[in-house]
Amino acid sequence: MRFLIVVSIVSIYLLSIKLCKFAKMTQRFYLDTSVFGGVFDEEFEIESTLLFEKVRLGLIICVYSNLTESELTNAPIHVRDFFEDLNEEHKEKVAVTPDVLKLAHEYVNENVVGESSLDDCIHIATASIYNVDLLVSWNFKHIVNVYRIRGYNSVNMKFGYKILEIRSPKEIVGYENEE
Repeated sequence: MRFLIVVSIVSIYLLSIKLCKFAKMTQRFYLDTSVFGGVFDEEFEIESTLLFEKVRLGLIICVYSNLTESELTNAPIHVRDFFEDLNEEHKEKVAVTPDVLKLAHEYVNENVVGESSLDDCIHIATASIYNVDLLVSWNFKHIVNVYRIRGYNSVNMKFGYKILEIRSPKEIVGYENEE
């Protein structure tokens, strides 16, 4: 298993170097808390590790919020340490503002998800308002779900925000070597 991860990381590194020649702009991805924990979850380890390798190479800016920091305080120490060890120049902290909270409540008011998923809505609203290139999550029930994504984006459009791309790490790094 570890050998596969190392081979995958080397492959992504080589591919990333190739991509750097064509793409001068670094992408800003909002990573919700599940992605950090994914590095230590057997089911999500490979794709999460590959995604963070792109962060380490400077190909992706890891956008996160004070909500993410708050949620990480309840995570195991190794997950918190992993987050803290990311290079500061490849991280961008954004604030949960009153506008973010207003948009998050609109998702609930429009029945995209229930009130118990308000924190998920705050992640979505934060990513929308800060105009990230992509929101990344392993939460398939409330975030990376085609019906929920349509709902979030319907509300975004209603309030003048752009459509937010929402993907799992697997969708980002899982198909790069296929032509």
